[in-house]
Amino acid sequence: MNFYSSIVSFFQEGGAFMFPIALVLMVGLAIAAERWIFLKRAFQSNKKAYAQLLPLMNENKFDEAEKVAQDNGSAIGRLIAVSLDTMRASPRRDDIHAAMQEGVMESIPRLSKRTNYLSILANVSTLLGLLGTIIGLIAAFTAVANADPADKATLLSQSISVAMNTTAFGLIAAIPLLLIHSLLQNKTLEIVESIEMAGVKALNTIVRSNRRSVNTRESDA
Repeated sequence: MNFYSSIVSFFQEGGAFMFPIALVLMVGLAIAAERWIFLKRAFQSNKKAYAQLLPLMNENKFDEAEKVAQDNGSAIGRLIAVSLDTMRASPRRDDIHAAMQEGVMESIPRLSKRTNYLSILANVSTLLGLLGTIIGLIAAFTAVANADPADKATLLSQSISVAMNTTAFGLIAAIPLLLIHSLLQNKTLEIVESIEMAGVKALNTIVRSNRRSVNTRESDA
């Protein structure tokens, strides 16, 4: 109960700027939760798609693999679907690789969407805290200007203590948002690297299959 009372007292003494900082923190945490859930699902769906599609491609079941990839909806599924579709138009490695690179570039914005807002919100909360402190200090010095000289030091120290609450709360909001931002960036990079790795393996599988087909046709001739 004392802990709860201390938090309420800290929040009330900070003044009006505590409310926008709290709003920034709540918005940031909401974005962080949404992004974490999205990235977790994206990672799991990519892993599942990779486990389904690679065996089919290794067995040269490209038609079946393309159908599964089109119905999958994951980033790796879209990437492999594009590569197999390109293979029919042009079996050249460079053309398939270019199509895959385009698929990766299309996937990155979906994965990193709104993540950069967290660093912006962290900076905003810090600046709001500093602004609240400055305004509080201005009000404090104005209030003690006409106070009794014997009470000025006490009033000023109390006013400064209250004004510093906004800076403290701004940092309390900013630090976890920056940490979460770094965590989400690392998770996004991990997913992008897994997509690129799957793309390279799929490309090598397609190229090997095309070479075997050419060698078979030459030997039959």
